Amino acid sequence: MVKKERTGFFKWYLTSLVDNYANFSGRARRQEFWVFFLFQIGIFFLLIFLSAFLEDYIGFDYHTIPFLLYLLATLIPWLAVNIRRLHDSGKSGGYIFVNLIPLIGRIWYIVLMATAGNIGSNQYGPDPKKPLIIDEIDDIGKPLLDQ
Repeated sequence: MVKKERTGFFKWYLTSLVDNYANFSGRARRQEFWVFFLFQIGIFFLLIFLSAFLEDYIGFDYHTIPFLLYLLATLIPWLAVNIRRLHDSGKSGGYIFVNLIPLIGRIWYIVLMATAGNIGSNQYGPDPKKPLIIDEIDDIGKPLLDQ
């Protein structure tokens, strides 16, 4: 089976949710983080609306179950994309606990997420914006291995 290449806006959400489900190493671009965040918010609102509909019109007593199941299913990818985003700016994953500081911590965290990542490689991996490009100048004087 040939794996189909994902394209478009939805690609970033699926990449975080499926391909990097529990990947806490490496780096995530701002685009990957913010698209994942926006999709999460949108789906949360849809599920809250569905929960309210189930409670008011159908009388379903367990109306929060779909929301809680989705929340639990996406908790690990949410943590992973947050930590990989912190890695992109050279910060440790422990900076996620900045959110626990009332008001100022949340503002600081949003600034961290919106800040551009380090250019080039850092201790957490290569730059996700620029894939590893091998320049011909680096190959001068090295024997050819393909012959």
